[in-house]
Amino acid sequence: MPRTAQASLIWNRDAETMPRQDLERLQLERLRATADLVFHKVPFYRQSFDAAGIRPEDIRSLGDLARLPLTTKKDLRDNYPFGLLTVPLDAIVRLHASSGTTGKPTVGPYTARDLATWGEVMARVYASAGVTSRDIVHNAYGYGLFTGGLGFHLGAEQVGAAVVPASGGLSKRQVMLMEDFGATVLTCTPSYSLVLAETALELGVDVRSRLRLRAGIFGAEPWTEAMRQEIEAKLHLEAFDTFGLTEMIGPGVASECPRHDGLHIAEDHFLPEVIDPDSGAPVPDGEVGELVFTTITREGQPLIRYRTRDRIRLTREPCACGRTLARMSKVLGRTDDMLIIRGVNVYPFNIESVVLAVEGLEPHYLILIDRPKDQLDEIEVWVEASVELWNSGEYWIRETEKKLHKSLADALGLSPRVKVAEPHSIQRSEGKARRIIDKRELGS
Repeated sequence: MPRTAQASLIWNRDAETMPRQDLERLQLERLRATADLVFHKVPFYRQSFDAAGIRPEDIRSLGDLARLPLTTKKDLRDNYPFGLLTVPLDAIVRLHASSGTTGKPTVGPYTARDLATWGEVMARVYASAGVTSRDIVHNAYGYGLFTGGLGFHLGAEQVGAAVVPASGGLSKRQVMLMEDFGATVLTCTPSYSLVLAETALELGVDVRSRLRLRAGIFGAEPWTEAMRQEIEAKLHLEAFDTFGLTEMIGPGVASECPRHDGLHIAEDHFLPEVIDPDSGAPVPDGEVGELVFTTITREGQPLIRYRTRDRIRLTREPCACGRTLARMSKVLGRTDDMLIIRGVNVYPFNIESVVLAVEGLEPHYLILIDRPKDQLDEIEVWVEASVELWNSGEYWIRETEKKLHKSLADALGLSPRVKVAEPHSIQRSEGKARRIIDKRELGS
C-alpha cells in the first residue's frame, strides 16, 4: 500500500509502536524458536548450550536470555565459512562479509527471507529520516562484500526513492552527480561526508545554493556530536546516525528519528542486552556497557548473544516520536579499540571530542602510538589546521597546539605530543576512516 510522506515517518507502525508487553511477548516467542533452531541445526550451538547446561525448552522468560552462551567473532571465524548455517547452502541467495583485515572475514549469509527482513529494517532507517518516494538518494557507501552499499540501496528502493549507486571514491565526480541529479539524501560514512564537503569547496560548488541535500544518513564508524555539527554546517543537511553490523544483517539494526535522542533498535528482529565486558554480568539501563545482540528472525545464520564490542547506553523509555522500541546511545567507543597508554585507558572517541572542540582545527586527525626501546609508551595526535589558521602564521599555529595539548591532557589524564598539520596533509578515506597507527603492533 503506498505511503504518504507523513505516514512514512514511521514505516511499520504496528511493529515500531507496539506496546512493551506485546513486544516482549513476541520477543520471547521468537527467541525460543531461534534457540530451538540453532540447537538442533548447528553443532557449535548444541555444544555451547550443553556446556552452559541449558536447553531451548528451559527458556521461559526473557530473563533466561542471560543463561545462554555468548558468541564472539572468534567463534564465527572458527566456523568459517558456513559452519553456523541453519539451512542448506542452496537456500542462501546472497553472501556478504566483513573486511577480514585481521584474519578470515566474518560471513553474512542471506536467504530470500533474510533479504526481505533487511529491506524492511532499512526502510525504517530511511523513514526515520523522512525519506519518501519523492527523494533522490546519493548512496556513497561502498558496494561489494561490505554490507553498506547494497543495504542502503535495498532500503532506498523499498521506500520508493530513486537511488544513485555512486559507491565510494572519485569524489569530484560524486559532487558533480549530486548537483546534476539533484540528490536530496546522502548516505555514506560520516568521515567520507566531510571529504565530499571539502571536495565541493575545492571545486567552488556552493553547497547551500547548488546542492539540494536536506538529509544525510551516516554510519559504519563511531562519530561524535561535534562531528555531527561539523557535517551539518558544511553540507547544510540534517545528519542522522544509523547502526548495523555484518553479523546481524548489515545496516538497519538501529537508527535515529528526528528527535536525535538515541537510535531506535529494531527489537522485533534484534534482541539487545548490555553487559559488563569483563564479567559478562547485565548492566542496568542508562549505564555504559558492551552491546550484545541475539537475532530472533534471521533464517540463514541466526546468532545467540553476539558480542558486538561496541560500548553504549540503552534506554527502554518510549520516545517522543511515538516509537516504543529500545534506544541505544551513539557508540561511545569499542571494548577492543581501547588504547592503554602508560596504564591509562584511552578511547579514540574521546580524542575526537576534544579535537573538534578546538577552534581552527579540521575534523581530520591521526593518533600515533609508539614504544621506543626501553621507554614508556608515547602517544602523538596530529590534526589538520583550517586554511584560515594555517595562513594566520606560526604564532597562532603554536598557540593552537598549546590549547589542544592542554585540552587533551585534561581529558585523557596523560600528556600527548601534538602536531597541528598543514591542510590536506592527512590521507582521506573513501570508507571507514583509519584514525590509529599503533607502531607497537608493527614491532617497530
